[in-house]
Amino acid sequence: MRTRLRQFGDRTFTTVSGLSVLLLTGALVVILGPLFWRGAGAVVFHGTVEFRRMQYDMHGRGNKKTLDTESDQANQVRKDAYALLDRFAAGIDTTALQKEARRIYRQFKTQLRNKVENGTITAEQATSLKSIGKRLRNRLLEAYETTDSAQARGNLDAVLKHADDKRLVGSVAERFFELAGDYQQIISTVDLTRREEYIEDLNEVQEIIKELLGPRPGKPLPELSQFQYGATRWNRAQLLLDRLVWNEEWVEQGSGKSLKKVRTERAEQFAGTELTGLFPMMQQNLDPMLRPQRTFYWQYFIDDSTPGHFFGGVGPEIIGTLLLTLLSMVFAVPLGVTAAGYLVECTGDSRFVRAIRTCINTLAGVPSIVFGLFGLAFFVLYLQPKLGLPRGYSILAGAMTLAVLVLPVLIRASEEAIKAVPRSYKEASLALGAGKFRTFITVTLPAAAPGILTGIILSISRAAGETAPILFTAAVALGPIPETLTQPTRTLSYGSYDLAVGDRIAALVPHQQFGMVMTLIAIVLVLNLAAIMIRRRLEAKLRGQ
Repeated sequence: MRTRLRQFGDRTFTTVSGLSVLLLTGALVVILGPLFWRGAGAVVFHGTVEFRRMQYDMHGRGNKKTLDTESDQANQVRKDAYALLDRFAAGIDTTALQKEARRIYRQFKTQLRNKVENGTITAEQATSLKSIGKRLRNRLLEAYETTDSAQARGNLDAVLKHADDKRLVGSVAERFFELAGDYQQIISTVDLTRREEYIEDLNEVQEIIKELLGPRPGKPLPELSQFQYGATRWNRAQLLLDRLVWNEEWVEQGSGKSLKKVRTERAEQFAGTELTGLFPMMQQNLDPMLRPQRTFYWQYFIDDSTPGHFFGGVGPEIIGTLLLTLLSMVFAVPLGVTAAGYLVECTGDSRFVRAIRTCINTLAGVPSIVFGLFGLAFFVLYLQPKLGLPRGYSILAGAMTLAVLVLPVLIRASEEAIKAVPRSYKEASLALGAGKFRTFITVTLPAAAPGILTGIILSISRAAGETAPILFTAAVALGPIPETLTQPTRTLSYGSYDLAVGDRIAALVPHQQFGMVMTLIAIVLVLNLAAIMIRRRLEAKLRGQ
């Protein structure tokens, strides 16, 4: 009976253990799977012609001839959309038209003055023509300023009546008639009484198209790189197209009720106008306007980024993360192993030693933000100036702070590994005449190395992923690749934090945040795998394999 119960217990324990492993594996897949999937979007995606142009401008990548051909083809398709916008905008915001009318009149006066000087016309004729030009200009200005369509048409008709005046043939004043004819066509499809409403809606449309297609050819480029290009990724372009075609508003459902988001076609805002044709045009021609291609952007892991991480990669962040992590291990491992060896080999079970172990265990549970504040107060503000180093954030201060953070874990893991070494190993070494120190260095420490490496693996994972300790000691959001250990650095963990708490730019580039997290996890996995392989080789060597 007892044997059966024991067998049942063993099977139950084995089954529960297996299910626990499967559950843990499933949880990791559920958590890390979507993260890696979305993070991979930073490297593999459909890049538009704007992305290829940005890569060439910033890094010189790609073939210029091919890129120019692609850009010309895309611009040819975009011209129709720009022309439609310009025609509609001319009837809404007439500031530019008014300036043009005034400029034409000034040129007309100059032309008349030259003709008088050349003897082509008399001064009296010039005065008469100047008066006509002034009336034409004023009529045009009145047409542009009024919101009454009938009044605007009356002024335009008054201008066009002089189109047959032979005295104006060949003069600059003929441009008055072109402006009048164009504006006559515009107001036939635009309700001038809604001009202010149209201006607000039109500005929103123009801003979306600017984000989608970038600055117009021939226009001066904005200073910030994020505004110098349109949508560089096809998924971003589709989101912008959706914003262009659909207008979202939060509408009140009634007194005391919550607001509800309502989507309406943006074309309804411009119903009856020529601009309604813009939206189906953009839907049908977005592909030739942006020319998306499957892109493998492996340079993401080496490229620098623009301010706000709008474009570029995580090269400096990877370098900073590796520097801080590995340097913290350089500080922590010797101290941790030495402290563990002292506690095991050189002390007894006194109250003082128990108090030390209690302090170590307590430090292991202290929030990481406390270590960050300690690092700021001690390493940054006190120790660095004492050593003649500049006061401020630095890789050195951040690495030492992380070393203090992981030291309790490393000490406890090393201590348990040293305790696990069979006592017979030590006794055999001592029996052969070796001293305690030599026995520890040549026998105990190599035998405990696999267990110590386990503690190092845990420490690397924590040091690489921590943000709070380096928040006050080493990390910056923007900055060059550090040249010395006394300079601050960018890191993957702090970069992810900066994007998460940043402004609206973070919402525009979610692939950057997921890409940073994916890269950080990948680095931790690589470092852990390297440590595990070293541990296995040590274990095999200890077994004589």
